[in-house]
Amino acid sequence: MKIRATQAIMECLLEQEVDTVFGYPGGTILNLYDELYNYQDKIHHVLTAHEQGASHAADGYARSTGKVGVCFATSGPGATNLTTGIATAYMDSSPVVFITCNVSENLLGKDSFQEVDITGIAMPITKATYLVRDPQTIPDVMRQAFAVAATGRPGPVLIDFLKNVTFLNAMIDYEFIPWTQNRSTDSIRELAVSHGLKAPEPDLGDIDKLVEMIAQAQRPLIICGGGVVRGRADKQFREFAEKLDAPVAITVMGGGGFPGAHPLTTGMIGMHGSQASNVACNECDLLIAVGCRFSDRVALQPESFASQAKIVHIDIDRSEIDKNVLTDHHIIGSAKRVLELLNQRLPQYSHPEWKAHILPLREKQPVEEGEKLTPGQILDCIQKAVPHDTIVATDVGQHQMWSIQHFHFEYPGQLLTSGGFGTMGFGLGAAIGAKMGNPDKVVVHTTGDGCFRMNCHELATVQYYNLPIITVVFNNGTLGMVRQWQHLIYNEHYSQTTLDRGPDFVKLAEAYGLKGKRVTNRAEMEAALQEALSCGCGYVIDCQIDMDEMVRPMVAGGAHITDFLLK
Repeated sequence: MKIRATQAIMECLLEQEVDTVFGYPGGTILNLYDELYNYQDKIHHVLTAHEQGASHAADGYARSTGKVGVCFATSGPGATNLTTGIATAYMDSSPVVFITCNVSENLLGKDSFQEVDITGIAMPITKATYLVRDPQTIPDVMRQAFAVAATGRPGPVLIDFLKNVTFLNAMIDYEFIPWTQNRSTDSIRELAVSHGLKAPEPDLGDIDKLVEMIAQAQRPLIICGGGVVRGRADKQFREFAEKLDAPVAITVMGGGGFPGAHPLTTGMIGMHGSQASNVACNECDLLIAVGCRFSDRVALQPESFASQAKIVHIDIDRSEIDKNVLTDHHIIGSAKRVLELLNQRLPQYSHPEWKAHILPLREKQPVEEGEKLTPGQILDCIQKAVPHDTIVATDVGQHQMWSIQHFHFEYPGQLLTSGGFGTMGFGLGAAIGAKMGNPDKVVVHTTGDGCFRMNCHELATVQYYNLPIITVVFNNGTLGMVRQWQHLIYNEHYSQTTLDRGPDFVKLAEAYGLKGKRVTNRAEMEAALQEALSCGCGYVIDCQIDMDEMVRPMVAGGAHITDFLLK
């Protein structure tokens, strides 16, 4: 049947079962927003305060729900304001479709008002980009974009529609095809083959070889990476770890892929990894990394990483194999499918001596007593006050590491954090997306005073949509993680890291119509949390902590994984 081009875009969103979109309108995308007006009973649009906030919200929605997030923005600065969010999603393999509109065909390439080559800009930080010049291609492009974003290793995709493509009198042929069917159409199948999107079926010979390696190992260690979380392979991973009876180290992106309180968990690995995880990595004889890219925050010194071990890498993306750390064996495939095949072949193992050596090295995160408020007290209060399934969105820095070290994440999508790109300002947008996608769950946003300044204007979004998100500011009056490096490595040259300036975060919350409280000790923190949980609106807790609090442990970048600067 014949329908408007803009109508086809909305219908394609419905094909993909999209019910929530985050965005910010502008001149070139007005035709799309005009059509959205007709679909407001089917597609809920969340208007953020800034395009970057919309990008992080769509990302947080995707991570917390397992669905594809969707974000709208106009051309020029609207589109470029998305790039930090696109790169954040790309580095952490989060499936988001970004939809922008550009100037009309006759204005393209003429430095027209708010014109920018966003497909060219976004090409290195997306799985694919599409510049749509012909309205007849809209259904195929939309279906391909969602398939690319969600299939194989997930990631962001950008579609840029020329404004003339969205003219309200543009009519195209369209037939509604549910996504469960359109993923099997010829065009999508061809796309999957040509782009390597479909996760390859693991080679059974590779599976059997790993089974043999496991049988010979005396000191195995498993790393739970982000691929376990993205692939929702947590059940298969847990069965594998328990069959192997091996310690499990967890990367930042792996949080929630394996229960943080499980008896086999050794905690985070790498720069701020636990002694148990880092020592186990150094002394194991078989290291099995599942969905882990061996970044420089994990494999700080690649040439000496797990030097006593046979290293096995399981990953959906062949390009990650031997990129950072040379392996002895690898298996290409989705984490879920590889682990299913392994679990079918593995007997029950027992490694009591190895566990008795490693597991006692686990450090309980300290909760210091006394009148002075500490990070440990803050996190202990939160953990005791909120439901066990609470979603935690963090920004980047000391508070991020403290949060990941302290909380026991139990399921994929419970921890939302920018692990690869390290984006300050990510947390509040991600929390908004998570709350929109999980309205029945408590959402806590942990942040630092430096990070919070970057996107605190999204409190307007929190207020308008009546989202009871609890923002906890670890306010130490400094860029804490940078100051920690300056203290330990740069001879205490505290160059441009002291934040002796506004705003007053409590008054800021009140200015946005929210509630806030400044706390200086544990009793005040406990009282503020109870009020935040019961008030039914957004709440900002300004936690005053010492400027020289540090994240422990710490290994310097490029150092051996057990050369701790701090323990």
